[in-house]
Amino acid sequence: MKILAIDLGKFKSVACLFDTETNQAEYETIAMQQVALEDLLQRKQPQKVVIETCTNSNWVHDICQEHGYEVLVANPNQEAWQWRNVKRKTDKDDALKLAKLAALEQISPVYVPAAQTRQYRRLVKYRKTLVWRMNQIRNSIRALLMAQGLTLPARARAWTLEGLAELSKHRKPLAECQIDELWKGELDVELTLLDTLEEQHDQVEKQLNQLAKQEERVQLLMTIPGVGRRTAEVIVTALDKPERFANARQVSAYAGLVPDQRQSGQTNRLGAITRRGSRLLRGALVEVAWMLIRFNSWARQTFERICGGQKTRRKTAIVALARKLLVRCWAMLRDKQPWNPELINNLSISNA
Repeated sequence: MKILAIDLGKFKSVACLFDTETNQAEYETIAMQQVALEDLLQRKQPQKVVIETCTNSNWVHDICQEHGYEVLVANPNQEAWQWRNVKRKTDKDDALKLAKLAALEQISPVYVPAAQTRQYRRLVKYRKTLVWRMNQIRNSIRALLMAQGLTLPARARAWTLEGLAELSKHRKPLAECQIDELWKGELDVELTLLDTLEEQHDQVEKQLNQLAKQEERVQLLMTIPGVGRRTAEVIVTALDKPERFANARQVSAYAGLVPDQRQSGQTNRLGAITRRGSRLLRGALVEVAWMLIRFNSWARQTFERICGGQKTRRKTAIVALARKLLVRCWAMLRDKQPWNPELINNLSISNA
């Protein structure tokens, strides 16, 4: 079998054509362009193409599939891929090791969603990025006024229409500022950036709202008391096809909500959660878990049972509740069933 392993880079990539029968390898450096990749595939005609997950892996995967090649996307964070105690590590070494691991079937393939799902997932993540940028600007404005001995109302009250109107009294175009009032020009720039980001955020929200109305899976998860559109979007885009998970344990591990395990002989230690997978998914689940204990009777009972009346176990109970919520969302998507509090504990969710 001829395996084409490609160590992807930003501008150039190193390809290794490995023949499993002769154990010979041929190397070639190509530009990170679609034309160069298609030419390489046409000349080498491999039986299998192996790449690692990175920014470029999605479109490379799509091109290989369009031309009828079997594609294996590897996770470079898995144990078999780790480099330890080596004197040399080059792009050729990476490509050769990738090919040999694929030949030995030591690579667990990474699931690659369809292009439309990836775009939907990216927009959901981009909304979070816009919120982070707006918070950064708000913090900068607070620091700017604090340096001048001025204060703003606490929390969200500073960013209401009344609060922004009061804040705008201090702004002034930078070109019109004297040297002793340059901070007013900085404030004007920051407020302009904040207005622009808020406008862009509203456009993203509008687009996501339209997509959610057309997405039955999002509407299905919104039947859960306390789960809104934003959380449902994160869960749906992260899980994509629920049938790709065999059981609840796989779903929990995918989100990094299972404990880290250290087992040797008769010793078996369980630590904190692994935190693998999507940080956005974990954050959304934990955030909504705090809301669920107020509006969802099942969540409140589960939280109180795990917490056991101990304040020191509240965070542990919330993480556990987040995991159980994810598992039930997965079961609902798999079975295409809305939330039913009478049947929720009887769902087929082994290892939940």
